[in-house]
Amino acid sequence: MARLSAALVLIVSAQAAMAQDLGPAATDPTVPKDPETILRLQVFLDRKFFGPGKIDGALGEFTYKAVVNYNFAHGNDNLYDWQGVIESAEKTVPTVYAACKIKEELIQYVNPDLPAKPEEQEAYPYMAYRSLAELVAERYHTDETFLAKANPGVNVEALKPGDIVRVPNVAPFFIENVAKYKGYKSDTVLSTNTIVVDTTERMAAVYNAAEVMLAAFPITPGKPEFIPIGTWKVSTMMTTPNFRYDKQFLEEGTRGDTAFQIPPGPNSPVGIIWCGLSKSGIGLHGTASPRTIGRSRSAGCVRFANWDAIRLPDLVRPGSTVIVR
Repeated sequence: MARLSAALVLIVSAQAAMAQDLGPAATDPTVPKDPETILRLQVFLDRKFFGPGKIDGALGEFTYKAVVNYNFAHGNDNLYDWQGVIESAEKTVPTVYAACKIKEELIQYVNPDLPAKPEEQEAYPYMAYRSLAELVAERYHTDETFLAKANPGVNVEALKPGDIVRVPNVAPFFIENVAKYKGYKSDTVLSTNTIVVDTTERMAAVYNAAEVMLAAFPITPGKPEFIPIGTWKVSTMMTTPNFRYDKQFLEEGTRGDTAFQIPPGPNSPVGIIWCGLSKSGIGLHGTASPRTIGRSRSAGCVRFANWDAIRLPDLVRPGSTVIVR
């Protein structure tokens, strides 16, 4: 367990790696400064399952951590080797943007009238996107702000079927391919993988049975008083879950008498997938607000951006160990 034990300390040794202070990156001349190089680097890392956070062409904390984790996973003793990762990105990501033509059938996943209050959401059949801009942004692992920046002269808030917009050249998250209420069973290989949730670094890393890091994603951990520190197991895994919204439970950790049943969908508080742990009431799941990953806090669960959360069944399954530290 030596490698995994070291990784528990490593994910990453980057307390200084904040958006305002990137530690060694601040003075390293190999660290990219121009947005297109950073964007290419982010697209490359995202494709390799080392999530840089939202794709935006800006050098922030999670891009820094993705470089470090990628180097660690690939046996590079120089964890801060930006140049090597940039060269790999240049070889495999010659084009940083792709074109997205909005199809008519995507309208069914949008509801601009979706209310914000849980007691009103309960009456709706689906927690849809509130705009096509929100759908397209999440589809390409970014946010509406960057989508507008990448498409000058286009009113992204007024997108309609048939429009073509420029988007980051990532592997898209297709909401229409998310099966309804699909459960996942244990797997002879994937169930032996381990996911380590580092609540201080706000990262989750997946290791195989040989203790090789396979992936690492930014997360939002729970509130300090509710964080389930310890070793658990993935017990259940299902797409498009319903969600019991209990204000008292979210704020105090005890079930209240009043709760609302929130329907499934990308704007559900638990996003598009739920991975329940052997710790009752706690799970790994998606989110309705990917731009807040790493910043805001959930009650006790671990939140991923939906585009990262949907990758979890390819990495872990019921039976997998979850270490929360």
